[in-house]
Amino acid sequence: MAHMTVPLLMMLFLCTLSSNSSFQPALVLEMAKILLENYCFPENLVGMQEAIQQAINSGEILQISDRKTLATVLTAGVQGALNDPRLTISYEPNFVPVMPPTLSSLPKEQLIRLVKNSVKSDILENNVGYLRIDRIVGEETAVKLGSQLMESIWDKIAHTSSLIFDLRYSTAGELSGVPFIISYFSDPESLIHIDTVYDRPSNSTKELWTIPSIVGERYGKEKDVIILTSRRTTGTAEAVAYALKKLRRAITVGERSAGGSVKVQKIRIAQSKFYITVPVARSVSPITGQSWEVTGVSPNVHVIAKEAVAKIAEFHKGLNSLIQGAGDLLEDHYAIHEVALKVSKVLVSKWADGLYRSVVDFESLASQLTADLQETSGDHRLHVFHCDVEPESLHELPKIPTAEEVGYIIDALFKIELLPGNIGYLRFDMMADIEVVKAIGPHLIKSVWSKIINTDALIIDMRYNTGGYSTAIPLLCSYFFDAEPLHHLYSVFDRTTTTMTEVMTVPQVRGQRYGSSKELFILTSHMTGSAAEVFTRTMKDLNRATIVGEPTTGGSLSSRTYQIGDTVLYASIPNQAVFSAITGKMWSFSGVEPHIAVQANEALSVAQKILESRLLKRVQGKQ
Repeated sequence: MAHMTVPLLMMLFLCTLSSNSSFQPALVLEMAKILLENYCFPENLVGMQEAIQQAINSGEILQISDRKTLATVLTAGVQGALNDPRLTISYEPNFVPVMPPTLSSLPKEQLIRLVKNSVKSDILENNVGYLRIDRIVGEETAVKLGSQLMESIWDKIAHTSSLIFDLRYSTAGELSGVPFIISYFSDPESLIHIDTVYDRPSNSTKELWTIPSIVGERYGKEKDVIILTSRRTTGTAEAVAYALKKLRRAITVGERSAGGSVKVQKIRIAQSKFYITVPVARSVSPITGQSWEVTGVSPNVHVIAKEAVAKIAEFHKGLNSLIQGAGDLLEDHYAIHEVALKVSKVLVSKWADGLYRSVVDFESLASQLTADLQETSGDHRLHVFHCDVEPESLHELPKIPTAEEVGYIIDALFKIELLPGNIGYLRFDMMADIEVVKAIGPHLIKSVWSKIINTDALIIDMRYNTGGYSTAIPLLCSYFFDAEPLHHLYSVFDRTTTTMTEVMTVPQVRGQRYGSSKELFILTSHMTGSAAEVFTRTMKDLNRATIVGEPTTGGSLSSRTYQIGDTVLYASIPNQAVFSAITGKMWSFSGVEPHIAVQANEALSVAQKILESRLLKRVQGKQ
């Protein structure tokens, strides 16, 4: 919060009454004193008392005769100046302050009735527990209730597969209940610092930690928990929701909470009938260094609070078919069929074991499916995403450029340079389709290839090439081999057509070949992917190039996007597998390991130095 400035304070406290009113300037000073001694952000009040005195002495007095209007104006001023809506001033001539007894001091029978009225539990379909708490009881109260609390409420849901924790109507509670509740969702072995509370009146700080020993059985830290929140959720309930969310122990669903306080006090201003409500303590999370106060707890999934349970239940009705649908798509299209069968079975098994009960919408389902697909298959290329608009096809036929576009394409895609020692440098950042290459071929030969063909060695820079089309790879490779014999480059199995194709060099190329004897270096980075990787790996497999740089990304030669059911979920599935022409084994999707591993930004200079040294030795050897 920003410090309250003197001009703002003067505007705020010029709201006093005329001299014939019973409301005296001393009352404003008393209000300032209460804030100085009790407000939980004392650093925001620097210079306040002096500013108020200056405002009173200035004689600029706003004539407000109605006390309630004055209270409203003062409230607006205080809240605006301190940016804190929890501060309120009220005029209550009939207010009788009552100090409610602490819950733990109440008779046991009364406590039991209170808890039964404010706590409800149930077991929903699929062994999902439901726990609603409208008033959070503290540790002392829970201990006093002992086994009765466990038997009537907790034991019903302790053994459920997952839990819906309903805090939508929770508006009161005891601070000691925060670590008490969170302890049930953690392990006793490692205690967690969950909150730090500063109390202004006592100028003291208290740390809240989970508890090593609690009554009854813990829910543990593995089973899924969904917390429901609303605009009414306030105080200690917000502290519980915030901590469990930031510990990644629960998903929050519903509305942003109220943004209350761990502790407020209603204090009478001097002997008047005006009262000021002040947040006297503040919470700071050791997990985030921030607080839920004022701003509230923002849910992971935003829905209208009263619809939260119904929406989760409705979503879960169709969840099984979506998970099975993802598995079916994998079986039909994933390049490695035996892996697809295994993953599909695991998905169904995880659903049956209740491991998808924390999923509450398409976004969380996409995240969970992606994690399970990648973990089970070991293939990081498998990906599920949600998209409200159908994604554009990534496999549309490439557009053949017009004559006017050819020059622009060549300038945009290719960069060439002659380095010292007659070393050629060729960089291109996308693998173009074979039909596009044929269309721009004459211009490409003239403006690019002819300028580096007569170099003594060549560096091909693929560090920024993230892929593209694979159809031109055989032609590109052919320039670095002799016309005869043809070379088997690699084989491709296409799951969609269930065909295996041997990819060979081509017998004829436009222009002059670079040949099979001159040295060739290829530069890579962690961005090098897809078709660029296939070219790089082929040249490495056939011992035709030295690879310098970083391991490549491990992308797909071909991935297609498939819609899961009639939903906004889509699966990106690699549908082709590439096999080495040398070993006959399928290429791993872990990327291409370079011969010489260096940082990508150093790859060019390293390759250049190695080539210069080799070429110099050859020249010296001929002398």
